[in-house]
Amino acid sequence: MNLKTSNQYIPGVCNIGAAEIKKRKQAGWIGLVAIAMLWTLFIWFDAPHIWRLTLFFPTMMSAVGFLQAHMHFCAYFGFASLFNFGDVGKTDSVGQAESRTKDRKKAWQIIIFSVIISAVIAILAYGV
Repeated sequence: MNLKTSNQYIPGVCNIGAAEIKKRKQAGWIGLVAIAMLWTLFIWFDAPHIWRLTLFFPTMMSAVGFLQAHMHFCAYFGFASLFNFGDVGKTDSVGQAESRTKDRKKAWQIIIFSVIISAVIAILAYGV
């Protein structure tokens, strides 16, 4: 199945459609711009290196956004047993327990990957 054209809920694989994916890409880009701006300011003003660890937060925003868009899966929806393939803000509920379990597993995967990415970037920024 081609996820680029999938417009249906698949437990643990796909729980958002095109409008929701676009929203997550936007969040990813906003986070990435915030990272670049903050890192530049920290270097420009020779801020104490400890402040550079705060890059964890915009990096988390960016990583979560881009990972969700790439995976066609919203972590929040996975935890809340929801899916959406229509207008942003309109959701449907996941009924089966097995599907909810798969969705939670995928949601945790997105969160864990995002935390790892964010920690690596913050630590690299700290060392520069």
